[in-house]
Amino acid sequence: MISSRALRRAALRTQLSSKLRTRFNSTVAASEQAPPPADGSLPGLATSPLLYATRDAALKTPGLSWLDEDEPSPGGIISGRETRKMNTYQAIRDAMSHAMQRDDSAVVFGEDVAFGGVFRCTMGLAEEFGRERVFNTPLTEQGIAGFGIGLAAMGHTAIAEIQFSDYIFPAFDQLVNEAAKIRYRSGGQFNVGKLTVRTPSMSVGHGGLYHSQSPEGYFIGAAGLKVVVPRGPIQAKGLLLASINDPNPVIFMEPKILYRSAVEQVPTSAYTLPLSSAEVLTTGSDLTLLTWGTPVYTAYNAIELLKNPPPSLAKHVPESVRSASIELIDLRTIVPWDVETVLKSVGKTRRLLVLHEAGAIGGVGSEIASVVTERCFLKMEAPVRRVTGWDAPVPLVYEKFYIPDAVRVMDALVETLTY
Repeated sequence: MISSRALRRAALRTQLSSKLRTRFNSTVAASEQAPPPADGSLPGLATSPLLYATRDAALKTPGLSWLDEDEPSPGGIISGRETRKMNTYQAIRDAMSHAMQRDDSAVVFGEDVAFGGVFRCTMGLAEEFGRERVFNTPLTEQGIAGFGIGLAAMGHTAIAEIQFSDYIFPAFDQLVNEAAKIRYRSGGQFNVGKLTVRTPSMSVGHGGLYHSQSPEGYFIGAAGLKVVVPRGPIQAKGLLLASINDPNPVIFMEPKILYRSAVEQVPTSAYTLPLSSAEVLTTGSDLTLLTWGTPVYTAYNAIELLKNPPPSLAKHVPESVRSASIELIDLRTIVPWDVETVLKSVGKTRRLLVLHEAGAIGGVGSEIASVVTERCFLKMEAPVRRVTGWDAPVPLVYEKFYIPDAVRVMDALVETLTY
């Protein structure tokens, strides 16, 4: 006769076997499903519509002006022009090559630039133009800036590189007290308009407190300087050549994470894009979203999230705002910024959100918010909203939580639209 204890053991074994079979079948079924995309469900840089993947789109870039033409082509004729697939660092290298071909006085210098530089932006330039025109400097940012000021004051085209924008602060006195003021100080007898200072900027995902800062806001009060931040290869080449040709000293901040990740068909001829001119990337009527550099893509992704939130976020996005018409603007030149374009947009949309990676206190967004509030206060339907990095050093391990992401921006869009 079988004991009751043996019967219970047999029943438990049957239940356990059934549970294991169920779990195994579920695991097999899950493994047969397609895994989620590595970059999530949002558009990645490789497929971003903000980057031009075709020749025709690249050659029709708004504001593009060919340097080998005295007059613009009638009707925007682009026959005979070619493009080549480039990432951002290749486009920057191409711009410097054009500048040095066109101007025998142009020189490139900085830490390790003769070897190609940390990010390879000067790769091959020393071999192409000689070590007299592309050369390394000691590790002294103040010395690099001061040397560039002297070269430019003597009539040379000086293209300096500060290896990381985080290390531009030792050069701050030279740039703000000398480069920015020398034309005024000398009554117009001297200037350093031929000085361009290139520097990698913004976050990279793991750069931390010394390699992921966005210091553009520190220069917003330095009258006499221009500060430019491109968003991709076409913009980088055109804006860099415009900066080199501009009669004022320019700090050209290059978003380092875009050096390799942003790829476009870039015109091979020399061209410029206008400085101090913001570009409207998407038109809208309900809210203006203003940003520059890497956050341009974050902003675009946030707009897509707002339109089609995934199930995990849907309950936080009212149906009434999902059809909102958002105007996305790339500021491009931070100092002096394009006040007219921004005010025109805000006058139409009546709402403004400013996005940048730097902290809120003393950030560029503070100045923009102040001007817009002064000029558009009676038209506004919500306070100007800023989405920024936190007011703390950029953390190393937690950098992802410091830099504004698409969810934070989408949340701010919802709050502003429902104010």
